[in-house]
Amino acid sequence: MSFASSLASQLVLAPIALPALAAPLAVLLMLRRRAAGVAVSFASCLAVLGVAIALLVLSADGTVRTYEVGDWPAPFGIVLVLDRLSAIMLTLTAALALIALVHATVTRVDRDGWHFHPLFQFQLMGLNGAFLTGDLFNLFVFFEVLLIASYGLMLHGQGPARLKAGVQYVVVNLVGSSIFLLALGLLYALTGTLNMADMGVRIPAIGADDQWLLRIAALLLFVVFAIKAAIVPLHLWLPRTYAVATPAVAALFAIMTKIGVYSIIRVTPLIFGDDAGSAAWAPAPYLLPAAMVTALLGFGGVFTARSLSEQAAYAIIGSTGTLMIAVAGWQADTVGAALYYLVHSTLAGAALFLIADVVARRRAGFVDHATPGPVFAHRQSVAILFMVAAIGVTGLPPLSGFIGKLLILDAVADLPLWGWAWTVILLTTLIGVIGFARAGSTVFWKDTPLDEGDGAMAVPSRADMIAPGALLVLLAALSAAAGPATAYADAAAAQLLDSAATARAVLDNG
Repeated sequence: MSFASSLASQLVLAPIALPALAAPLAVLLMLRRRAAGVAVSFASCLAVLGVAIALLVLSADGTVRTYEVGDWPAPFGIVLVLDRLSAIMLTLTAALALIALVHATVTRVDRDGWHFHPLFQFQLMGLNGAFLTGDLFNLFVFFEVLLIASYGLMLHGQGPARLKAGVQYVVVNLVGSSIFLLALGLLYALTGTLNMADMGVRIPAIGADDQWLLRIAALLLFVVFAIKAAIVPLHLWLPRTYAVATPAVAALFAIMTKIGVYSIIRVTPLIFGDDAGSAAWAPAPYLLPAAMVTALLGFGGVFTARSLSEQAAYAIIGSTGTLMIAVAGWQADTVGAALYYLVHSTLAGAALFLIADVVARRRAGFVDHATPGPVFAHRQSVAILFMVAAIGVTGLPPLSGFIGKLLILDAVADLPLWGWAWTVILLTTLIGVIGFARAGSTVFWKDTPLDEGDGAMAVPSRADMIAPGALLVLLAALSAAAGPATAYADAAAAQLLDSAATARAVLDNG
């Protein structure tokens, strides 16, 4: 192996190692030297972003790179796998984490508890590990790492609303973790391995008598990932959890549902592809109907939401449904369109949470409720931010949401249920436009006198607009670079669906 290849392989570990080292260091520093602890957190996020971009560039050549922990070859040891899809998710996570951290620091909500920055780094470690692992059990481990960190971040700032939503969030995820372990036990008993590439190779040899167990295991895994992705009917935990979380945390959580989406599109073709017998493409019959209902319910929630943060939470659900409509096609063009829209929807949803916070910080007792209130500071600037974010989420031109939805509409046109898919996508776009227009006109155009009991209207600095503005700039960049971005997404989808090539790359030394 050349020095360059060796260095690239070692670099695969960095997105996990950097936050894993930063988190305990931040714990040691936060209590006595808080500024140093914050600096460590920022340095980690910047370093992870730099590494992620480097890996994104390296992955453009189509090479599947691996890192064998302890120098044990797959499938006997733990292996990290980097391909185009992993690189996309790493870069998206790193960019979103840095922007969310900026907002938390600027608005000083990170000071509500000394544990914020350590938990933030553990969350980043869990997210990156989930995107890089080539082993199902370690996918479970990284799920638990990011979930444990998210429990603490969810409760950051305290309050009865967060406590109530946090209990629901914990219970739902404990149930999901239990189902995950059951599915892993079944698959290990059937295949004798937990390496995903190796499992995909061994599953075709499973006898007819065990096919029903294999299908059960596949469907159990789908249920677990559907919980993480908040696909109907397993979505009920998300609106309350995201709407009441600290806005910077909610913005980071925008990538959490994409963990479920990523797991579905990673595991299904690699393990349960054409050669998996009765478990072949097991989620396929349920995925498209569930995706369409998810999109309808999500944007229906945007229409009926009583606050901007609640709208943002339901927009996350609706956008997940839209991209899963494309994923359900399981073709290179449909998955490629879904990947482009995945990046867009994550950035747009996170921007909505931060903009809701910008509004709430200026309206005193009215917070971000979709009700008329007094004129507040910087209203025109905030209104522009909200309008641009709403355009992005609903998929209107000229932002990347419009491009993403056009790609999805074109890609699903050859599917048997294309008419239903088109109807849902276009209808939810209309519902979203009406919902955001109604909320925006109420908050930014309709005035009401300030009562004595409402408290003084705050006039914070414009610094809290930096993070949502950065997210909207990224959306504009994604729109301007739609050509190379869609080409990269299409290449990632083709590589993802070529499970044999992935298996050869991962198991070459085994």
